[in-house]
Amino acid sequence: MHDSSVGSVGTSTGVPGSEQHTSWNRRLVGQVAILILVNAMVDTVVTAPLLVLPEMLDHFGTDQSAWIDASSLLAGAMWAPLLGKSADIHGKRRVLVMTLLTALAGALVCLVAPSLWVFIFGRLLQGAAVGAVFLTVALIRDMCAPDLAMIATGIVTSGSALLSIGMPALFEITAAKFGWRSVFVASAIFAATAAVLVRRLLPKDTLRTPGKVDIAGALLLGGGLAAVLSYISLGSDFGWFAVGPLALLVAGAAALARWFLVASRVPEPVIDIRNLGRPLELTLLVVVFGTGAYQSMLTLFGLIAKVSADQQLGYGLAAPGALGLLYGVPAIGIVLGGTLAGALGTRFGPAVTLAGGVALGTVGTVGMFLGDSRLPLAVVCSFLLSLTAGTLVTSGFNMAATLAPPERQGVVSSMVMVMVATGAVILKFVGSAVLKSTNTVIDGETVNSAAGVHDYIAMAAGAFTAAAVVAVILLRTRRGAR
Repeated sequence: MHDSSVGSVGTSTGVPGSEQHTSWNRRLVGQVAILILVNAMVDTVVTAPLLVLPEMLDHFGTDQSAWIDASSLLAGAMWAPLLGKSADIHGKRRVLVMTLLTALAGALVCLVAPSLWVFIFGRLLQGAAVGAVFLTVALIRDMCAPDLAMIATGIVTSGSALLSIGMPALFEITAAKFGWRSVFVASAIFAATAAVLVRRLLPKDTLRTPGKVDIAGALLLGGGLAAVLSYISLGSDFGWFAVGPLALLVAGAAALARWFLVASRVPEPVIDIRNLGRPLELTLLVVVFGTGAYQSMLTLFGLIAKVSADQQLGYGLAAPGALGLLYGVPAIGIVLGGTLAGALGTRFGPAVTLAGGVALGTVGTVGMFLGDSRLPLAVVCSFLLSLTAGTLVTSGFNMAATLAPPERQGVVSSMVMVMVATGAVILKFVGSAVLKSTNTVIDGETVNSAAGVHDYIAMAAGAFTAAAVVAVILLRTRRGAR
């Protein structure tokens, strides 16, 4: 490490043109706290609505939980390329403020939506908040010297998990008293507060890249990704060969093909696919496989935690306090994993910590073949996966940042966010399809079978194995380069 020791007095970035932070100081601590608040707002967009999902479905008279559940992540994949390029050109702080205001508008639309489709439109606006995650990382890279930036990135990307320990209970209480709309009131307050703090207390951008935003290319890329991911999310409910999902797949594939052709010709594409480089391509593959695998396993924990071993289905973890153990303790693991990945990355390199995160996730997933009916072992596996969650996201951002010049930090960070959203949506809905294909009926009730649960775990383990293979290739590539 350089002169980024904790506790010493570092340089300030309080005014334009000042130097980067080289060590921790009060101003940096405050700025990091603001960026953690921004990412906590993202949790109110992605996670909190799931706590009141049954109430929202009843209100709108629909069973289309997939659209309400995944719409923000789908929108995040659509928004990310446009936001990343805009941040490099117009300034990361300015684009982050606009992103927060867009999420605020989306929350207000959801709050007053008279119909399901207006509500989904609000969710798509809210999805811009997903882009706030990579913008906070890009800002950290601007504000801090490289070694300190790795540590701060780990804290910023995982610190909001501590707030998530108490958020579910708080939202359940407010929803019970004021209804499901209270979740969106809280999201709007978070977004407004974060926008004001970012605008007033974070430094202005001193590094901008001259150019223009390829809006047509961004729409093709974002729209194509959203359409293909929508096909994956809806195919398991409506049928993989139904007219509606197939139309989305064809439209999405056509948009992506058109974007690929255009991106290879225009001088300033939203993502320059000609200059990605092998290390960055490998990093993105590790992220999409690894994050998809652990996100799918977190979903599985929620399913089997509601099944009692007394039902003799071959799995089940239901017990007093089971949900708290499976979801509360791992929040600490996410913070620990992210912080350690940032600190260790300064010493061994982010490629090593990325591979370490994949290894932890593989062990935690394989352990669930036995832990699906043993709560103590399941808690251990859940903790390992939470370490993976913090490690992979932090290391993915840090690795990508080391491979990109300063003028492309926004674009490259947005690519990592696209992979996070893509992996989560794909593995989550493929896993849902695996469970549905192996359902069984007991006493007139359709339930997930033990074979389906084990196939689900095998699917996630296969994704981690693929991530491990790519991580090994990445390590060899980096060593060869040195």
